Amino acid sequence: MFKTLTLSAAALCVAATPMLADTATATTDLNLRAGPGPEFEVIGVIPGLDQAEVEGCMETGAWCQVTYNGETGWAHRHYLSGSATEATQVTTTRTVTYMKEGGNEGAGAAAGAVTGGAIAGALIGGPAAIAAGVVLGANAGSDAVPEPETRTVTYVTENPVEPVYLDGEVVLGAGVPEDITIYPVPDSEYSYLNINGQDVLVREDRTIVYIYR
Repeated sequence: MFKTLTLSAAALCVAATPMLADTATATTDLNLRAGPGPEFEVIGVIPGLDQAEVEGCMETGAWCQVTYNGETGWAHRHYLSGSATEATQVTTTRTVTYMKEGGNEGAGAAAGAVTGGAIAGALIGGPAAIAAGVVLGANAGSDAVPEPETRTVTYVTENPVEPVYLDGEVVLGAGVPEDITIYPVPDSEYSYLNINGQDVLVREDRTIVYIYR
């Protein structure tokens, strides 16, 4: 049985939206989320170096409302390159819908995510490293991490762990803080965890090298 909990908070900011949207470039493969925060569902991905229309950005916080291929959502401004991310602000109300099979377990975590109580830290080195061109994975050319073995991918999907919410966005090359628990994959060089609702593989140095999409 599925139970649904919907939580709302007051509008985050009040400012005019632009009459004409400007564009910004994604500096890496970037999640398009249903709302302005890591706890919101991923509704699409903006590929690295592709452009999206920026409708406006929050006056406080790090999220911009953007449109990519006809889909409007929210993207983390630190992974968007261009003056459009500094231009205007938008008004929004944060709403989280939490669904879990078998009851209300985890409802407190969903509530905390809205208020910020569930944000356990911040991803390390993502924006700066990406801006400098230090990107791992598909965008790194000859330094790309190979596709993980099928048994590794299967193990992670068959052994889910509780998500941890970190400030920032889940991108290749970002680092996981030392105080966040990671889980080893048997007979593999990788460990894994769930960040902001997405399973990721990390290397020994805690760098994200693979994202489950």
